[in-house]
Amino acid sequence: MPSKLAAPRGTQDIFPPQSGRWQELEAHVHTLTRSYGYGEIRTPIFESTELFVRGVGETSDIVEKEMYTFDDKGGRSMTLRPEWTAPVVRAALQHGLFTEGPQRLYYLGPIFRYERPQAGRYRQSHQFGIECAGFAQPEADAEVISLAWDLLQAYKIAGVTLKLNSIGDENCRPKYRDALRAHFLPHRDSLSADSQRRLERNPLRVLDSKASEDRELVASAPAFEDFLCPECRAHFDGVKRALDADGVAYEADSHIVRGLDYYTRTVFEFRSDALGAQNTICAGGRYDGLVASLGGPDVPAVGFALGLERFLWAVESAGTNEEARREGVQAIAIGAQALQALLPLVAALRRTSGWPIFIDYGDRKLLAQLKLADRNNARYALILGEQELAEGQIVLRDLVTRTDRPLPFGKDTLEALGEMRE
Repeated sequence: MPSKLAAPRGTQDIFPPQSGRWQELEAHVHTLTRSYGYGEIRTPIFESTELFVRGVGETSDIVEKEMYTFDDKGGRSMTLRPEWTAPVVRAALQHGLFTEGPQRLYYLGPIFRYERPQAGRYRQSHQFGIECAGFAQPEADAEVISLAWDLLQAYKIAGVTLKLNSIGDENCRPKYRDALRAHFLPHRDSLSADSQRRLERNPLRVLDSKASEDRELVASAPAFEDFLCPECRAHFDGVKRALDADGVAYEADSHIVRGLDYYTRTVFEFRSDALGAQNTICAGGRYDGLVASLGGPDVPAVGFALGLERFLWAVESAGTNEEARREGVQAIAIGAQALQALLPLVAALRRTSGWPIFIDYGDRKLLAQLKLADRNNARYALILGEQELAEGQIVLRDLVTRTDRPLPFGKDTLEALGEMRE
């Protein structure tokens, strides 16, 4: 026998009713971003490998270990999109968006990283994120953070905290790098292998280590805030003031860094108690130098990325994922004659009601069809049998209260249902 086919390791299939939860989240994202004045951008799933090497940074875990890279038939090195910010900047440069002024963009779609699959993490996962470009002011940082905060609050995810830090800029960061090297070098042999390598190339990334052997040394490392230049300190203070004005609670955490080389000044993470040890649910920060590093003008920018799988997992883990809201109508025909009579009504409902309309064409008994209605999460059932046909009626059953109501069968049914929807 041929081997059983299955989805590749680290990927998943999404189907009803789970896909309905994804659609609700995506619809909420579209509505929320629109309220903040953001427009959607869509970029190719694969890009030139050079884009990510230059944009993300050669020392990042993404470039060193996680990218899906291949040569196309023309011998060009291509990479499946491992993150969104560099492609968004590339697209904005290619199409001259930055010449039109500040840009508020958001994205929603898959990314690909070769990493060990674990709860909420996949090799093909999906991200929602925003990029706010053209504003150097700290209020833009707070705007980005507030948008993420609003989404988390809307889903009532328990135990969410916002961790906030500044990692300075090219003026003050070198002094901090030197301080970190001085702190870690005497204990180099005690660090994890990844941290030993990072210490030589980019010591800030040691602070991002989750290895148990690094925990104590990372906790005692010097704080970046003590090394901030006056301009970066003023910017960080401005972000905190703006968040206070927006009513967003935060905790300053000197050890928050980002794993990508393009970040400057503000960095932040939203964490949830519902996710266990790997508790980051959303992260981002400012990246004022990225556009210029990719050959564009000097455009300041700030953004975040949120993993949809981890977000939905947090919703479910926190126990706030209520049963999917019942919606729509299950049309139930008992007998062949009833089915033929019901078909025109089903067609009319599908074209006019705005509800999902379900119907089973098999010759099943009423109880079996009601079970199908529950599986479809229908709100109502319209039941038509021989007796109802003879009486010119159809039964409307409320599938929540389990109560029945007779309705006139035909055009009057449409009118009655329309009144209910209003």
